[in-house]
Amino acid sequence: MDENGAGATKDLMTLDELTQRAGISVRNVRFYATKGLVPPPIRRGRSGYYTPDHVARLELVAELQSHGFTLSAIERYVAAIPADATPEDIALHRTMLAPWQADVPEEMSVAELATRAGRELGEDDLSTLAALGIAVPTRRGRYAVALTQLPVGLSLLDLGFPTEAAVASAQVYAAHGRQLAEELNQVFRTMVWPAYKEAGASPETIREVVERLKPLSIAGLVSAYESAMDQAKRDRIAERARRSTD
Repeated sequence: MDENGAGATKDLMTLDELTQRAGISVRNVRFYATKGLVPPPIRRGRSGYYTPDHVARLELVAELQSHGFTLSAIERYVAAIPADATPEDIALHRTMLAPWQADVPEEMSVAELATRAGRELGEDDLSTLAALGIAVPTRRGRYAVALTQLPVGLSLLDLGFPTEAAVASAQVYAAHGRQLAEELNQVFRTMVWPAYKEAGASPETIREVVERLKPLSIAGLVSAYESAMDQAKRDRIAERARRSTD
């Protein structure tokens, strides 16, 4: 965006209007500007004005903060966004940051978690639940708990599921999940987003598309996982049969 205001002559806001629309203090706006997280205001004489681009970038910063990004991580993330990105482009970043899980985790203390579980939870139990992504430590002894998955985790504890196996599984999920996320994100950016952008779709439409894709993507992952596991079992059986005949 041009600091002199070229191409940004409409939808101008004062600083007060910007803070009201973005829900952020004047102090934070100025702080983020010094960090390069938002562009400088457009100058009209001695006054500075702001555009929807400023709002979009401030909302993105708030979204990143809600996901636990540190200031340095936010700076790196924002630095990778082109300076000429439109508010719609930035809205896409926010959409892709939205959680892909069915429910929002509920934060609670260990005592509250034990009450919800109906049992005392030892360190190994908590480590296993954390590795499974069901009760993840947040701050000062509190946990973000996926309530819909908690019964599954408790049943695994009852069956003696090894903590080491949960940790190893989490590492596998993290490594391959990251690669999968990057590849799916690339498909969305190069095929889905350009098509909707060319059609003049609003950020709200893009967000709805992503929301509708989530259950299909999760179902596709489950189906692919089950198919791969079945094939792996068949391969092992065939290998054992081959060795027995050698």
